[in-house]
Amino acid sequence: MSLNSVRPWRNIYRRKSRQIHVGPVAIGGDAPIAVQTMTNTDTSDAAATIKQVSACAEAGADIVRVSVPDVASSTALKEICAESPVPIVADIHFHYKRAIEAAEAGAACLRINPGNIGDETRVKEVIRAAKDHGCSIRIGVNAGSLERHLLEKYAEPCPEAMVESGLEHIKILEDNDFHEFKISVKASDVFLSAAAYQALAEATDAPIHLGITEAGGLVSGTIKSAIGLGNLLWMGIGDTIRVSLSADPVEEVKVGFEILKSLGLRHRGVNIISCPSCARQGFDVIKTVETLEKRLEHIKTPMSLSIIGCVVNGPGEALMTDVGFTGGGAGSGMVYLAGKQSHKLSNEQMVDHIVEQVEKRAAEIDAAEPEQTAAE
Repeated sequence: MSLNSVRPWRNIYRRKSRQIHVGPVAIGGDAPIAVQTMTNTDTSDAAATIKQVSACAEAGADIVRVSVPDVASSTALKEICAESPVPIVADIHFHYKRAIEAAEAGAACLRINPGNIGDETRVKEVIRAAKDHGCSIRIGVNAGSLERHLLEKYAEPCPEAMVESGLEHIKILEDNDFHEFKISVKASDVFLSAAAYQALAEATDAPIHLGITEAGGLVSGTIKSAIGLGNLLWMGIGDTIRVSLSADPVEEVKVGFEILKSLGLRHRGVNIISCPSCARQGFDVIKTVETLEKRLEHIKTPMSLSIIGCVVNGPGEALMTDVGFTGGGAGSGMVYLAGKQSHKLSNEQMVDHIVEQVEKRAAEIDAAEPEQTAAE
């Protein structure tokens, strides 16, 4: 992100990592933090998986991971990779041959778990396939599946064991002259994850993929991920993220983007600033925001919208947003455009009118971008 000299307390200084590629998507270095999710369809059903991948891409996913547990899945993967609008990561556990098949099928990246992929000989075969087919690799360390010798050494999953696992695998890749890799050290425990990632960030310059694994359902998992990932991102750690939820993968993408948006690390779509509502509200804030979130999902242009129920904070919030609406009295409120009072509007007309104003402002921002690029 660009540094803010006026408000230095907003600055995040990202860890310096080397850059790799997952297909055409740059990871690490000065590249934007990528948002990833994972399909939950049967991978052997290529049509269903492609449909879900496309929905995730439409929601903003930069990369989508697909589980490849059997031959039928790796066979279908060729069609999935060919039809996918974003790079596909093949998720491999236990069967190293599935990784080789996935590389041959066109996967952009192979995710392998040091705890269950097999001995060094098998890893070398995976590396050879990745080299031959231009794949990157993600070393995916997980607290729930650490190698036996590390559990014997440390007695339980701990940050030291997770980082040691990752570094052992990095050594194998580098000893085989393979450097197109990123790494993750995930746990379902926020404290364990955060400590492991902080130690990992100091131990390697490889790009880091962030995640709190098995975080839970939509609400609990979102909170857990926001705490864990948010703090790491705030410290400048992380080059890709995946929010793991027991929910539709599209929801994972939405939550991931919201975490990045809240820290100013990525900007996509409408950022709605709204009050929790109280007895002072001049209209039904909760219902209005819920409706607007759905009506404005198609807007990809980064912009801001304030929806405030009364005049206590409404005018002040509207000063900082592209479009705003503040509740008043007698069934009407005030519309703000570019931070300034524009016109009054009845509550009945509010939603349709706000959607129109947001679409208009988005078109103006989009039209101005080519002019700004040309001037630069």
